[in-house]
Amino acid sequence: MLYVAVWAGLGLYSGRIVSYLVAATFTWYGNRRITFDSRAQSAPAAMAEWIRFLLTNLVGGAVNYAVYAVLVSQLELVRAYPVIGVAAGSIAGLGVNFTLSRWLVFREPHVRP
Repeated sequence: MLYVAVWAGLGLYSGRIVSYLVAATFTWYGNRRITFDSRAQSAPAAMAEWIRFLLTNLVGGAVNYAVYAVLVSQLELVRAYPVIGVAAGSIAGLGVNFTLSRWLVFREPHVRP
């Protein structure tokens, strides 16, 4: 997606934001179906969950983007192959995103006996 965004004229930084949103949407869907096995929800509830996922994962997203931006700005190899920066940023934000998702997005509802 980054290469498509760059090809469309968004540049390395704006294009990375677009590629992050696409990746985050796929990650949310995979997490809700596989990792956390969420129950089926109505469309409005699923949309609220997606928004909660994006908001809570802004911390990991900030780490992800910061690593990418530093690498792109400092290393010619990463400027030539920005996918390296995408990979490094993704790895850096992974732990933060998983933890926040587990605690704030996909937590089991408390059921009273």
